[in-house]
Order: sequence, then structure tokens, then C-alpha cells
Amino acid sequence: MSAVHGANPLRDAADRRLPRIAGPSGLVIFGVTGDLSRKKLMPAVYDLANRGLLPPGFSLIGFARREWADEDFAQEVYEAVKQHARTPFREEVWQQLIQGMRFVQGDFDDDTAFEQLKATIEELDKAQGTGGNFAFYLSVPPKFFELVVQQLKKHGLADQKDGSWRRAVIEKPFGHDLVSAKELNEVVHEVFPPDAVFRIDHYLGKETVQNILALRFANTLFEPIWNRSYVDHVQITMAEDIGIGGRAGYYDGIGAARDVIQNHLLQLLALTAMEEPASFDADALAAEKTKVLGAVKLPKDLGKSTVRGQYAAGWQGGAKAVGYLQEDGIDPQSKTDTYAAIKLEIDNRRWAGVPFYLRTGKRLGRRVTEIAVVFQRAPHSPFDHTATEELGRNAIVIRVQPDEGVTVRFGSKVPGTQMEIRDVSMDFAYGESFTESSPEAYERLILDVLLGDSNLFPRVEEVELSWKILDPIEQFWDTHGTPAQYQSGTWGPVEADEMLARDGRSWRRP
Repeated sequence: MSAVHGANPLRDAADRRLPRIAGPSGLVIFGVTGDLSRKKLMPAVYDLANRGLLPPGFSLIGFARREWADEDFAQEVYEAVKQHARTPFREEVWQQLIQGMRFVQGDFDDDTAFEQLKATIEELDKAQGTGGNFAFYLSVPPKFFELVVQQLKKHGLADQKDGSWRRAVIEKPFGHDLVSAKELNEVVHEVFPPDAVFRIDHYLGKETVQNILALRFANTLFEPIWNRSYVDHVQITMAEDIGIGGRAGYYDGIGAARDVIQNHLLQLLALTAMEEPASFDADALAAEKTKVLGAVKLPKDLGKSTVRGQYAAGWQGGAKAVGYLQEDGIDPQSKTDTYAAIKLEIDNRRWAGVPFYLRTGKRLGRRVTEIAVVFQRAPHSPFDHTATEELGRNAIVIRVQPDEGVTVRFGSKVPGTQMEIRDVSMDFAYGESFTESSPEAYERLILDVLLGDSNLFPRVEEVELSWKILDPIEQFWDTHGTPAQYQSGTWGPVEADEMLARDGRSWRRP
């Protein structure tokens, strides 16, 4: 047979169905007892194994303070998987996965625990054949990032020997302003080279977010009108219908703008506004996103072009909701924003003069994330005003969650004897157009970490540019008044409506 040595003679190179499968490797999760790990990370690992995308000897090590044996940890993973996994439970997959599960107990400053972690990794290398390839997932509060990274260095756990790799995965927030972000980057890069650091923004793992690029650059339908000549403005919304829950300790002092705008929404803005990259590789994508973020211009009057709010008591989903200042653990004098809306412009040829309105908030009307590209009105209308009074503006709306898809809104004649034009929507929904269900964002991102593919991870420059945009706004808010109040279950403070009304525009009702 003339097949190349090592290649599968039965595999057709043109067959796109065979997915990328991770090579020999393992994952160490610090803070494995937290919510993120239980609801997202452990189920994602199981789902990847269930889909056949992990190597047979894959290893999972949990590190936390609990006094657990390996069996207790396996039981915890089992319960998380049973409750939160996307794919059906299969005993044979579970039995294979459990072979590589270990638990290390200790504090982040405990040298003995890190030595035990080192011994556990060496043991798994021999038993499971992981080849020394391990990713360290820091699912811990930001204040511990530096300590954990330094411990990995001190105990030789970050050393890449004999062609093996070691990678660090860091959850947001990456600092709380530009200065702290730079300090964090210095600390991490002292231990791991830049290409071995993966900053997770789970939004970028969502299918719909990646579809922004497909929508724009794989079709000639949209790209010719994706510019200032046709677009009136862009609205990017991330609304949540829940309050802060038990996150008072984390959330108070950070707020909506730092928590969501600095990373998720500015990344969505970059993908919506960027120029076509030379290719779909990580460097080319990062270069274009960095150019856009570098061209973002803050409005001159921050008082009129930014709004922050705090939810007050109200009704939501038929239940009475307390205000932010009445939540457990919140200082009654707190000025932390639970709602933020800002207006930005992009100083380049494609977008000059087109405002981008970004808003996020908790306890809003419903949970939704969307990007709406709203077009200008027709320069001349042959129809009289009464025929078009119910006609709004054309729009392309990319729905990131919960019902992922794209809606195109345009005017159409109402059936009947007279000329009346009204808005209609044409809908594409992921769930209806494809038989394959979308993987969870964390599945895609964990697999990419193990493969070393950094397409969907923000680079240092992007993180720092995002803080450069947000820092002046946060500084302005610190010295000007208090957050506007809005009732729980509504769409935010009236000041946000007034901000758009001054420009002759209004917020979309998602």
C-alpha cells in the first residue's frame, strides 16, 4: 500500500467531519471546588471525552483546600457531570476518565502541596502517558493569580522539558485597571512565555461570536454595506435578569463595566468592527482586533455619553426582588454600578462618525446578548409618510444568547389594497438550521488550550487597550455623583434612554 507511513489510508483529506483531537495531555484545576469548576469546567471535560476529543490517557488533577481523597474528588466530578453535562452519561467513558483523576489538597502558599502536585504529575506521566504536557487552569479569585503562578515557577512545574508543554489558563478579570493588568502580565510572563498563556473570555468560545466572522467575511452580501456609508449606529447589549446572587464579595467594587464591558463587550465590538484578517490564524486575528481597539475614541463629554446605574427593588419574573444596596454583604453606601452604558466611536476610515453604544446590566427585562447593526434610512422615499410611519430602520441582529442566530429586519408591504409598509424579520436560528448542537463555550476553549490554538483568546495588547478605554470612564464616575437607580425587571435607568434620545436614537428592545 502506498499510504504515507503513519497516515490513515482510509481517511479522506477533504472530510471535514473528523475533528481535531488533543494529544497526550492533562489539566490541573486550581480552585476546583468553586462554582465555575463544578458547573462548567468538569462537565466540559466530560463532554469532550464523550465526543472522543480527548486522548485515552487524559488526566484531570484537582487542587483545593478540601480534605478529599482521590475517590471524593471523583465523586464530586461525577455529580457535576450528572447535573451539568451537555451530552448523555456513558459508563465506559466515565470509567476511562476516572483512571486519570487525582486530587491534591493544600493552600496556594503550601510548598508541600505543590511538591505533591509535582509528584502526582510525574506519576500520571508514567501511568497515563501524558508526555509531561499539562495546562494549569487558575479558577481562583484574581488576588491569588500571582501566588499560584510563582509557586508553579518555584517548584519547577512551569518548566517545559524534552518537547513537552506547560500552559497557564487565566480567568477574567485580568486586573482591575491598566496598571494592575500590566503588573499581572509581567508576573505571568516571567513564568510562562506569552504563547503559553491563555486568557479565557468564554464569550469568544460561543458559536455565534465566531459566526460574526463567517457572516462578514464568507459572504459578499454584508461586507459591502458594513461601513459608515450605510450603517447609522451599532448597539451591543448584554443583559442579565438575575441580581448578584452570592457574589457580593467579588462584585462589589468591581461593577458591571469592569466585569462585562472591558472584556466581553469590547471583544464583540472588535469582531464587529475589525478589517478582514489576512487569514484565520491567531496572529492575524489579534492584529486586526488590536488595530480596532487602538482606534477607539472616547466621547469628549463623559457626563452625557456614559451612564451607570444600580438596580432598586422591583418585580421580576413574578417575584419581588430587592435592590442592590439591600443585598447581603453590600455596603449601603456602595457606588458600584450594576448597569453601565457607554458611547464610543472608532477613528478610522470605515467607521468615522458611527457611534457604538455598549450596555450591560443585571436585573434587566430578560437575559439576552446581541449585536445590532442598525442601518441608515433610505435617502429618498417615493412613498408618502402615512405609508411608512410604522417602518423602522433596517437592521442585522446577531443573537449571541440565549437563542443563537441572526435576524435581518427590513420593510415589506402589508397585504391589502393600499400601500402600507411595515417591518418584518427574517430569522436564522442555529437550533433549526443544523442538526449538530453547539458545544458549550468551555468545551471549545479547553480543547483549544490542549491543542495550543490561541485564536479565541485575547492577547496582552487587547487586554491593555481595553483598560485604556475603560479607565478614564471609571475615573470620571468615581468623582461624579452616584449611580442612577432603576427598578428591577426594567431595561435600565431613564438616563440611558436620554443618552440615546439626545442623538435622535433609541435603544432596541431585545
